[in-house]
Amino acid sequence: MELSDGQKYAIVFLGSLAVAGIVLSTLVFPFWNFIREDVTEEVEIFRSADGNCYVDTSDKIPKTIENCNLKEGTKVTITYEHGLPWATIVNPGE
Repeated sequence: MELSDGQKYAIVFLGSLAVAGIVLSTLVFPFWNFIREDVTEEVEIFRSADGNCYVDTSDKIPKTIENCNLKEGTKVTITYEHGLPWATIVNPGE
C-alpha cells in the first residue's frame, strides 16, 4: 500500500501539530501553572468601600475581598491562590 502525496502531507502536518502541542504544553505553558498554591496569612484591611475590602499580601498583589463590610485597620486571616487578585476571609479579625 502506497500513500498518496496528500496523505503524506496530512501525516507530516498532524505529526508537526502533535510535536508543537507537546513542546508548548511542557516548555512554554506547563500544566502545573493551572494549579496554584493556596496561601493563608494575616493581613490588615487598608480600604473598605462598596461592600468590598482591600488588603496587601506578601505576593505584592493587592487582594479584593467581596461581601466585606469590615472597617479599615481590621486584622483578618485570609486565604488566596498565589498570584490572583482576590481572597476570602478565613477568620474575621477584631
